Amino acid sequence: MSLLNYETSQNMLELLKVNSSKTQNLPLNGSLGSILAEDIVAKYSEPRFPTASMDGYAIKHADQELESIYILGDNPAGKDETRVINSGECIKTFTGSKMPEGADTLIQIENVSVEDDKIIINEKVSLNSSVRPVAESYEAGDVLIKKGTKIGFAEIGVMAALNKVMVKVALKPRVGVISTGSEILDLGEESDNPAQIRSSNNYTLAALFEQAGAEAVQLGTVGDDKDKIMRTFESALDGVDILVSTGGVSVGDYDFVKDIVPRLGAEIVFKGVAIKPGRHILVAQKGDKFIIALPGFAYSSTVTAILYGLPLVSKMLGKKHPYKIIEAKLAQDFQKRSKATEFTACNVVLEDGEYYVNFKDKKVGSSAILINLLNESALMITGEEDGDLEEGTFVNVILLDSF
Repeated sequence: MSLLNYETSQNMLELLKVNSSKTQNLPLNGSLGSILAEDIVAKYSEPRFPTASMDGYAIKHADQELESIYILGDNPAGKDETRVINSGECIKTFTGSKMPEGADTLIQIENVSVEDDKIIINEKVSLNSSVRPVAESYEAGDVLIKKGTKIGFAEIGVMAALNKVMVKVALKPRVGVISTGSEILDLGEESDNPAQIRSSNNYTLAALFEQAGAEAVQLGTVGDDKDKIMRTFESALDGVDILVSTGGVSVGDYDFVKDIVPRLGAEIVFKGVAIKPGRHILVAQKGDKFIIALPGFAYSSTVTAILYGLPLVSKMLGKKHPYKIIEAKLAQDFQKRSKATEFTACNVVLEDGEYYVNFKDKKVGSSAILINLLNESALMITGEEDGDLEEGTFVNVILLDSF
């Protein structure tokens, strides 16, 4: 079996045409976690006029040399202050208030004494003290949040300040997830056959795609019945953008998925990549829909879903990157297990501004060990050209908390 190298498979994935133009408008308070489908641009500068950043008295800086300064009155936040300050005058001005015209400095309450209707300067301040200048935060026309950004708490706050009642976001792609294999028991099913295993792949991957911004459609499990798998796939493709299956892509007598996909009228983009785990992965396209057939072992299916499913979801959402890759230094020697590009579960630790990789509590074994991805794990990448690596070697690492 001729296998594609990993870099080529990723380039082919990147070249696939996807529908990334589906959008919807959501209320701001319902947009958390969605992906912006438009740039957020400031209509006005912030602040639009000089603003007090503390409670104090708006004065002319030079007037600090006077024996006392006459108080014209108060200027509470939210008032459209129109009075003009002349020499020898001040206005008590509060945090967030518009600075009166003619004033160039705010002297804090703690720095003055009040006697009748005048203030006496006890401690001088510098010119423009405690005054927010026009456009301190941003200028009119600035792009504050770029299209493709995942909306978090800060984005919500900035858009609220801009009076964005409705937000244009990417419509979540629908990803159908199904596990194949007669050995699989779905949640809640009972069996007295100890050779059967509990299904976890479809739940793992549904959660993964939801976390990445997609709408996951849980399709459960189907046994090793070619006709039933065919009918299930045909029905599922009607309602999803991406169909993801696990199991049935290897070379065994009951591995039917690899044969069914072409019968669905889908064009095989590639099948078989020189990676560990997951070399039997299959990616196909039917119109504007995609099929990703993954291996059945839990760790293998999860890793390949990250590598091949998340980039498609990311493209449909208009995001630039499906996950974050960092450079880190090996904190211990590493023994490579194959000549393929390997994705090894690891721990990443930040020390003195530098990332380090270790493999504490990571089990070495088959591609079934999903617990290796617990406890904020990451995936270390080693290429086909790499052999065993010594402590101190720099490696690339996929962070799994950055979807």
